[in-house]
Amino acid sequence: MSTHRSRRSFLGHAAAGFSTLALSRLAHAQATTTEPPPRPAQIEHAVTAPVSIEVNARPIPNFEPRDRARVRFGSLQYRSGLVLTSPHRGFGGLSGLRFLDNKGERFLALSDQGTWFTGNIRYAGGKMAGLDDVEAAPMLNAEGRPITEKRYWYDTESLARDGKVVYVGLERVNQIMRFDLAKGGTQARGEVVPTPPAIRKLPSNKGLEAMVFVPRDKGQPLAGTLIAFSERGLDADGNLTAFLIGGPSPGQFSVRRTEKFDISDAVLLPSGELLILERKFSWFTGVNIRIRAIPLKSIAPGALVDGPELFAADLGHEIDNMEGIDAHVTPDGETVLTMVSDDNFSFLQRTLLLQFTLVE
Repeated sequence: MSTHRSRRSFLGHAAAGFSTLALSRLAHAQATTTEPPPRPAQIEHAVTAPVSIEVNARPIPNFEPRDRARVRFGSLQYRSGLVLTSPHRGFGGLSGLRFLDNKGERFLALSDQGTWFTGNIRYAGGKMAGLDDVEAAPMLNAEGRPITEKRYWYDTESLARDGKVVYVGLERVNQIMRFDLAKGGTQARGEVVPTPPAIRKLPSNKGLEAMVFVPRDKGQPLAGTLIAFSERGLDADGNLTAFLIGGPSPGQFSVRRTEKFDISDAVLLPSGELLILERKFSWFTGVNIRIRAIPLKSIAPGALVDGPELFAADLGHEIDNMEGIDAHVTPDGETVLTMVSDDNFSFLQRTLLLQFTLVE
C-alpha cells in the first residue's frame, strides 16, 4: 500500500473514531509531562557551524481530501502545501517560522530541539514547490556553545523578529534569548533577556509558546514591545496569560480561553491585526486548530482580549501539530499566511508547510 493511501486511510479512521496508537502519540505531544524528553544532544549537535541538508517536498494538492473542489475555509483560501522530509537526523520538530524577506521566500525556522533552520521556499505558478539552500545549525549561548549543553535549555518553542534581531522563547525553563543575526547569522551568540518574574512561574511544559515583536515604526502605543504568550498558563479566571515586555507599557494581560484551545503561535499582520494560532486535543474530537484575530489596540496591561475565529480545521483536513505561523504580502496585495507543523520526531506525524490567502 502506498504512503499516500496509508495516510488517507489513517485520516479516514481518525475522523470516524481515531487510531489509539496515533492519538496516543498526538496526546503525548499535547500533554504536560513531568519527565523531560531525551536531551537534544542525543539527536544531533556534533558541530556548532551550519551544515547544508537535503529537504524533500511532496505537494499537498487539496487541503480537504473529502472535498477536493473546496478551497475556501472560513476567512482563508488554500493556496498550496508541502509534506517535508529529510535524511538529516535532526530535521523535524519545527515550532516557529519567520520570513527574513518580504517575498515569503527566505525563512528562519527553529525546532524544539534548539536548532536553527534557514532556507528558501521555491515557488512555481504561485504555489510552493520545494525548499532550496536549507541549512541547520545549533543555537549558541553566550559562550559560543550549543544551548542544549545546559540542562533543560532546549525546548525552543517561540520566535519573534525585530529586523536582524530575533527572540527565542524556551518553554521548559521559561526564559527568552536574544540573537543578533547581523553578528554571524545563525552562528550569533544568544543572550538571556530579563523577563517579568511571573514568566518563570508558568508551567514548565505549557509556558512560553508564542511571541511577536511590534515594530517601532507602527506609531501606536505598543511600538517596540515584545509580546509573549503562554501555551496554557492560566490566570485566576482560567484565561491564557500573556506579557508585554519592554516598550512603553510593560505588564501582563490575558487572552480569553474558549473551548479548551491553547496558543501555539501568533503573527502580527502588516495591517496591525494580531492573529493567534491555537490547537486542542481530545479523545472525542481529535486534534483541532483554529486562528483568531485580536485587535492590537485592545491589548494593554490588565486587559482581557478576545476576537473572532477566522479559520478552523481538524484531522479531516491536511493538518498535523501546527505550531508556527507567519505572513507576507504579495506584489498583488494579497496577505498570505504560512503555517508549519511540529512532527515531534514521530513517524506517525508529518512536517507540513501550508499556505493560505487571507480573503476577509
